[in-house]
Amino acid sequence: MREKIFKYVKDQYKTEPDYPFSTFPDYPVLRHGDNGKWFALIMNVPREKLGLKGEERVDIVNVKLGDPVLVNMLVQRPGYFYGYHISRSNWISILLDGTVPFDEICQWIDESYAVTASKQKKQKKQKIRPPKEWIVPANPKYYDILHAFDDTREIDWKQGRGIKTGDTIFIYAAAPVSAILYQCEVLETEIPYKHGAHNLTITALMKIRMLKRYEPGRFPLKKLREEYGIYAVRGPRGVPYSLSEALKKSE
Repeated sequence: MREKIFKYVKDQYKTEPDYPFSTFPDYPVLRHGDNGKWFALIMNVPREKLGLKGEERVDIVNVKLGDPVLVNMLVQRPGYFYGYHISRSNWISILLDGTVPFDEICQWIDESYAVTASKQKKQKKQKIRPPKEWIVPANPKYYDILHAFDDTREIDWKQGRGIKTGDTIFIYAAAPVSAILYQCEVLETEIPYKHGAHNLTITALMKIRMLKRYEPGRFPLKKLREEYGIYAVRGPRGVPYSLSEALKKSE
């Protein structure tokens, strides 16, 4: 798994592993080329230190996320832990033993890379990138997503990190629905807003317009897994090309 991660970050970010610890020479750090900040650290630790059964050691990767609510959600799932030895500032540890799928690990590496980037790199990326497509999750426990667009085509939604005006979002309703329900256009972003209740914190909103509605049976999680390699939607993530084409063609 280490080598797969090294190849991914080299292809994606032109980054090579760095080994800065004399006492732990096999602990690679992945860092930004401009500001030197880490966006990932791979460690080899005893399973018992993570609260797992067994005495053998296992590789983990530490990454930083931008949303503390997301951190608290992820650590409830198999293979995710609060950051080992770096629990502050929204760091998490992810098992590299196959418990968490590789594409999911790459998603959080991408998130960590974005969160730890320099201000200049963030601004440059925001200015030059073309419109992007995202899948964003919605929790029916907190919001009646099934009827969100019954009376209007435009609503305000929690601002997702990296999402800009002009982007397209596909809203995925979590369990018990577990399916993509809507295609929407992002009309406006960074609308000031403060909310903190029911383990949900919101600091900004974006205005979205519904373009297309999908029946729950059209793109359920089972199909996303089997045909498009998407095993979970726990935060904003990119849309694979094959899925993007299927979503656009679907009536």
